[in-house]
Amino acid sequence: MKTRLNNPDYMTFPLRIGAAGAAVSSRQAHVREQIEQVLFTNPGERWFRPEFGVGVRALVFEPNNQPLWEVTKKRLMASLSDALSGEVAPRSLIIDVTGDGEKLLITIGYTLATLNHAEKVRFAVEGS
Repeated sequence: MKTRLNNPDYMTFPLRIGAAGAAVSSRQAHVREQIEQVLFTNPGERWFRPEFGVGVRALVFEPNNQPLWEVTKKRLMASLSDALSGEVAPRSLIIDVTGDGEKLLITIGYTLATLNHAEKVRFAVEGS
């Protein structure tokens, strides 16, 4: 039998329903899914949380240079600090934003607060 206190389940994002009900994620997958939500949600898109999200898809139309990277890094730090509160050790959040040609490269490092488990995720955002 699975112990819920040691291994809680979280509903996946995006939400999927199967024969057994809502699909679930582990804590590590849940944090990565939360990061994706912050990255790809446009500010103002959530009705009761208008400040939520960074909207990186819109950034592909901006000049891919140092000023964009710095602004994006600051927005991500503020949004992720709020969204991951309680899940990620606050001082462990490290964000790096750079570019490569038409690609915006985002690397996010963090340590899960209760598990003391470090992870790093990378995203490459480019126009289609």
